[in-house]
Amino acid sequence: MVQTSPSAAPSERKARLEVLTLSTLGFTLMFAVWLMFGVLGVPIRKEFGLNDVQLSWLSAVAILNGSIWRLAAGILADRYGGKVIFTAMLFLTAIPAFLVAHVSSYQTLLFYAFLVGFAGNAFSVGIAWNSAWFPKDQQGLALGVFGAGNVGASVTKFIGPALIALTPAAGYLGGVIPGGWRFVPFLYGVLLILMGLAMWAFTPRADRKPGRGRPLGEMLRPLRNVRVWRFSLYYVVVFGAYVALSAWLPKYYVDVFGLPLYQAALLTALFIFPASLLRPLGGYLSDRFGARRVMYWTFGTLLFSSWLLSMPDGHIVLYLPSKYEADGMREVLPYTMTVWPFTLLVFLVGVAMGVGKAAVYKHIPEYFPSDVGAVGGLVGMLGALGGFFLPPLFAYTQAVTGMPQTTFMVLFALTLVSAIWMHLTVISLLNKAAPQLRGKFEHVEHGGD
Repeated sequence: MVQTSPSAAPSERKARLEVLTLSTLGFTLMFAVWLMFGVLGVPIRKEFGLNDVQLSWLSAVAILNGSIWRLAAGILADRYGGKVIFTAMLFLTAIPAFLVAHVSSYQTLLFYAFLVGFAGNAFSVGIAWNSAWFPKDQQGLALGVFGAGNVGASVTKFIGPALIALTPAAGYLGGVIPGGWRFVPFLYGVLLILMGLAMWAFTPRADRKPGRGRPLGEMLRPLRNVRVWRFSLYYVVVFGAYVALSAWLPKYYVDVFGLPLYQAALLTALFIFPASLLRPLGGYLSDRFGARRVMYWTFGTLLFSSWLLSMPDGHIVLYLPSKYEADGMREVLPYTMTVWPFTLLVFLVGVAMGVGKAAVYKHIPEYFPSDVGAVGGLVGMLGALGGFFLPPLFAYTQAVTGMPQTTFMVLFALTLVSAIWMHLTVISLLNKAAPQLRGKFEHVEHGGD
């Protein structure tokens, strides 16, 4: 971290604020673009006559392309500066956004959805950029504030149904500006260009480039550490599953509870808000109590909530002698999950994920201060790839079992594996450490994996 003199402190603080503000706004917009098919998928399904599996792949391919370049994007941000990389990504993403607005077939839409998904890679750029500007004791909170840009996933939930209903199907200016659901990606294309111009004009001209001049092999060396891969699995739980549920929940509300799209979108936002806006709180708690403790709280809350959500509606049938029951059967323990208890539990899932996402990334500048771009990029890439694999997995498990609750069975199993791995690692390290370090997880883990 570059040190500044006391006389330079005001300008230093101003530069940090500019980077944090513009990168957070840019990431919010990019996240909205990345996950816009969660809401747009419902009218798209109707127009193109898609089944659930086809619809799940529409969101999945966008998530895929928003994942696979995160490692490269983080390294480029460290080497060339976050400003130039982030600005370029905004302009590049605008092109497929305009193309999505004028698509005429499912196959073409699938291809353009893949291209527009490039927006998701902005996360690792912003993490590397802000880490380069903020000192260690402020990084947890700063990265949490930046990561709150995940709230962009709710933008389409709020504006999408209204814009779809208000804009005429024929659009404006003879179709140059499309109408219906197509107006949303067109609007995003315009906003991406404006955001790129603002970022270039209003962030510090002299950027920081902690990876400048370093060989690529040296920047990738930390990726051999098994700890990086363990953090990646945690991030699949708190971020990959968040991405998947953000795209999946509107359809779940429509299909399972019979709600109209606008209500489904608003209730989904009740999951997205805590999962995004509590990220700064997660960063603060990680700075205050340690990221390991916060992860224990996160996994515990997720296991409790997803266990209840995974229970299918129904009852247990007991077979009894006819002298007790005339038909020989007794139904016990009836269970039905209605929309409001479901929404409350999903809200708790969002709270846990919002806090947990910041806790995972608190580890990275602490353990790998010179390689935030590479390590953060890999963790972000693998976590987001979880968001790619999970929607089709949700669709296939539901198709096989006939139970929509399998969505949360998958989440419960994934969380359980991660929690067990974390706990076994902590126990192993405690057994190797001196007794006086017992319970001080943050210090113990520096001993290795």
